[in-house]
Amino acid sequence: MTATTTFALVRHGQTDWNAAGRIQGATDVPLNDVGRGQATEAVEPLSQFEWDFVVASPLSRAAETADIIAVDLGLEVTRHLPGLVERNYGPAEGLSAGAKLDALRIEGSYGTFRGAEPELSVSDRGLGALRLLAEDYPGARIIVVCHGTLIRLSLMAALERDIPPILNAGMSVVQFSPEAGWTASVINNEVLVDDALDAVAAL
Repeated sequence: MTATTTFALVRHGQTDWNAAGRIQGATDVPLNDVGRGQATEAVEPLSQFEWDFVVASPLSRAAETADIIAVDLGLEVTRHLPGLVERNYGPAEGLSAGAKLDALRIEGSYGTFRGAEPELSVSDRGLGALRLLAEDYPGARIIVVCHGTLIRLSLMAALERDIPPILNAGMSVVQFSPEAGWTASVINNEVLVDDALDAVAAL
């Protein structure tokens, strides 16, 4: 039997662009004070589990969230993986709801805009980064701090289910085994029971 690797996927805390409803994507927007508080609040649900170390996206909002969590849990941030960077939304980044954003929107898809990174590319990057960690640290329990769209698209691809938007500082716990593939036990801080993913996806 090959060891199962467990991941806590945690979205970064709030930024000013989050609060203003502006699309961030790969733009490096820092945490605000609310986001720093959310990072601290994320420690309590994470502390219900045992973790070995923390990994993060290199974007500052995720890196700072990871630093706050790691200090409070007595862990180290060991790596910043480029594969964990948020989806690149191209010319839509920095825009909020309005005519300019609507002009970039691809018909029939609320969250996809002309010039944005394809969803499949995002999920391939996200799952590739997690598989790399599973190969390098088989059986480890790893907190991964990154981004909402990357987490949602990666989970959708891994679990073959719809996943709701990921909350700031929300925690999702998934397990990866080379034999069994991907399973989930927590989505957005909600512990899953039998068929719970169906209920979560319906929200």
